[in-house]
Amino acid sequence: MDMTHIKRKKLEHPLYCITAEKFSQGRTAVEVAGAMLDAGVRIIQYREKAPSMLCRYEECIALRALTAKAGATFIVNDDVHIAMAVGADGVHLGQDDMPIEAVRALTGEEMIIGLSSHSPGQARDAIARGADYIGVGPLFQTFTKDDVCAPVGLEYLDFAVKNVTIPFVAIGGIKLHNLPEVVKRGARCAALVTEIVGAGDIGAAVKEALRIMRG
Repeated sequence: MDMTHIKRKKLEHPLYCITAEKFSQGRTAVEVAGAMLDAGVRIIQYREKAPSMLCRYEECIALRALTAKAGATFIVNDDVHIAMAVGADGVHLGQDDMPIEAVRALTGEEMIIGLSSHSPGQARDAIARGADYIGVGPLFQTFTKDDVCAPVGLEYLDFAVKNVTIPFVAIGGIKLHNLPEVVKRGARCAALVTEIVGAGDIGAAVKEALRIMRG
């Protein structure tokens, strides 16, 4: 089995779940991830900016242990050094982060590298430069990130479904009420952030999202 196939297998899950302590009703990223994994999630991205480097490292150590036990894929947002230090499966980059080529030189071929994209041009560029998957969005208005760009709309998702040859995650303002439209348009993997981390019952929110994704 070649490395590309191995990495794609690790990305084969309908939900891509992301931590966001700011919206987690006082629960830690580790507590939230544990609830997600118990409900059947098999991709977790750690995305926390506020804590110290040491705190983020310690949380990622705990999350790597939890995801390994569950057989889940663990991705660290932005910080390639923490991703490497804790043995994460991947790192997710934004358009203003280190270039894919520089990250690949550090990590080698085994680590999954994802890249956020907001347009067809950025999608084509990411594929040409060796991204293993891309984020496609934000599809709708979102306030999860401080530096988020304006919504790109469902037209970009339509483009991705027809033209993107690597795995992609539909993301940005996706809620349970608009998830059916995202699925109808052809998305096979989606990220719902506040809808899940902010839910009173995370397990119930995950199970409903999985039900919708699986049609």
